[in-house]
Amino acid sequence: MTDGTAPRDGQGRPEHGRTNLMAATRAYAQKYWPYERLLPSEEPVYVTRLFYLFGSLALMSFVSLIITGCVLVFKGAFWWHTSRLGLFFNSLHFWSVQVFFFAIFVHFGSSFFTAAWRGGRGMTWMLGIATFLAAVLTGLTGYVAQSNYDGQYIGQQAKDATNSVGLGYLLNLMNFDNMIGWHIVILPLAVALLLALHLLWVRRHGVVPPFPAKGTDLHGAPLETVPGDAPGSPAADGGAPGGGAADRVPARAGQRGGAGRRPS
Repeated sequence: MTDGTAPRDGQGRPEHGRTNLMAATRAYAQKYWPYERLLPSEEPVYVTRLFYLFGSLALMSFVSLIITGCVLVFKGAFWWHTSRLGLFFNSLHFWSVQVFFFAIFVHFGSSFFTAAWRGGRGMTWMLGIATFLAAVLTGLTGYVAQSNYDGQYIGQQAKDATNSVGLGYLLNLMNFDNMIGWHIVILPLAVALLLALHLLWVRRHGVVPPFPAKGTDLHGAPLETVPGDAPGSPAADGGAPGGGAADRVPARAGQRGGAGRRPS
């Protein structure tokens, strides 16, 4: 029997981390995802550039895919072949796929060429890659689900590919029941879970800033010159032997780029 109070350490603080899993989980979430970071009212000013649009565009097209996909599922697997309304929803679903993959390819490329793993964002990058791979498999099964000549040809080629790596017993693309189960249940749930984790890690570390201007470090903090480097000298500009960028240190190592903020 207890008095209802949590055990306390030598300083009188509750020992949640060792005895209470829910309290430890809540403390972890409050540390890395406080409300002002999880639901921010302001964003760095650099996210207003078109360059940063495509991640959000991929997310919105995924929402469209889920909505139109649910309509197609509840109306039946072949409804779009016999109904104009079904064809309309199937077309919405199809073009949402095109927008999704266009946006995700641009987002993937822009993240790569801006080194989006900077600042401890490696896990964000890996979750994005995993989301992309799961989306590719979902798209493959979706093309087979068209139930037309294109779908038949894609299914035959994909069957040989899965058999060649020993996975044909799990995903048989020539078996419609097996394939449609992967397409409407397993793979969309995997994409949604990975996408949610990816967004959580984006909120945890923030949107990666652009490459810093000359004279600043990767976090946007100004660099200090070593003693003896006169302003304007080649060494101070980082282009001559005996000093320069290699001898500079960040003035504020923890400062992040994009100090300006805008309401989100």
